[in-house]
Amino acid sequence: MAEALNIAFDAIDDEHAEESATTRRKLVAGAAGTIGGMGLLGLLNTEDAMAKNDAKTILNIAATAEVLATIVNTVGGERLAGQLDPVTLANIQAAAREELIHFDVLRSIGGRPATRKIWVPDAVFASKAGLLNTLVTGDQIFINAYLIGTTAFAKAGKARLARFTGEFMGAEAVHRALALQSLGKLGNDRAFMRYSFSKIETAAKRLEQAGFGLGKQGDTPGAFYNFNQVRQRTPNPAGVNTRKPR
Repeated sequence: MAEALNIAFDAIDDEHAEESATTRRKLVAGAAGTIGGMGLLGLLNTEDAMAKNDAKTILNIAATAEVLATIVNTVGGERLAGQLDPVTLANIQAAAREELIHFDVLRSIGGRPATRKIWVPDAVFASKAGLLNTLVTGDQIFINAYLIGTTAFAKAGKARLARFTGEFMGAEAVHRALALQSLGKLGNDRAFMRYSFSKIETAAKRLEQAGFGLGKQGDTPGAFYNFNQVRQRTPNPAGVNTRKPR
């Protein structure tokens, strides 16, 4: 916010360069009062925080994404159990529980989901390919989001949070790899995880572009799913371990 205000005040100072120093100071002071009175300081503060990927926004968007992921993996495993081979089904069921664990950890460290009601396109649950391709796309978005979190938390000196998001990113990378493998493609196709966007808000935008609705109806035919209801039936495979971050 300070940088944005300084730019505004410098512009006012330059515009009135021919005025006396006293007059310029009065103009700048008056502008500050106007900005504050109009509530623009809060707006500037919000925009500045968003640009810097502040911790609260990262945790909130990550929690919202995990709401979506828990729903897709849980319901996808239920709807397509007959079309999935045993290994793929087991992996999706394990992923559902892991996404739910991620959500609970994010909540415990301050994450607040924007919504617990997600619009899921019908195409996601229409076929094995539809589900697996959705998981590949979604997990890539989550990988990028958690890389943003790791970068932002490390820069802020929040080592514990940086480690958490690094651990989450690793799990999402495994989910992506297994979905690719179940599609008959190379799972371990990258030496480095792809980092294609640097603002955490982009993660939510990309999920919406994929047809999901975060608390609102999406652009393609689908239905709403309530996280609080779905989590009650999320599979809990005994093989899922390391259930708490270190």
